[in-house]
Amino acid sequence: MLETKTKTIIYLGSDHAGFSVKPDLKEYLKKKGYDVVDLGTFSDEAYDYPDVAREVGEKVLERAGSFGILLCGSGIGVSIGANRMKGIRCVNARDLKMVEMSRLHNDCNVLAMGARDISVSDMKKFIDKFLNTEFLEEERHIRRNKKLDMI
Repeated sequence: MLETKTKTIIYLGSDHAGFSVKPDLKEYLKKKGYDVVDLGTFSDEAYDYPDVAREVGEKVLERAGSFGILLCGSGIGVSIGANRMKGIRCVNARDLKMVEMSRLHNDCNVLAMGARDISVSDMKKFIDKFLNTEFLEEERHIRRNKKLDMI
């Protein structure tokens, strides 16, 4: 019998500052075989980043094994918004090592990036590192993440 593997779902969201790069990242993820759900925004008109951070966070919490990717001008606003949600651990990515450690030690489930600060090429590298790095399930990391979820 053939084993059927379900596609990993990626919830993608941005404010107006991230809108222009979102289609390229969406296409990139689809070509990699991910099921991408675009949660907006759908224009470059001003859009409040806390709204998309909440929406992406809610979807990630509803669907075990899914991930979120958030974009705004700096990545700061969406990461703050997402991290206010119990069970969401969002990294505002600035380099590959930070992305890797966010998955290895912190089991982050949302990746935030600054569309005004990071090239699309680097964003794709960050995405690959984020989605291909497994959580290091050691007792110390599990314990620490549980403590974070209790804050």
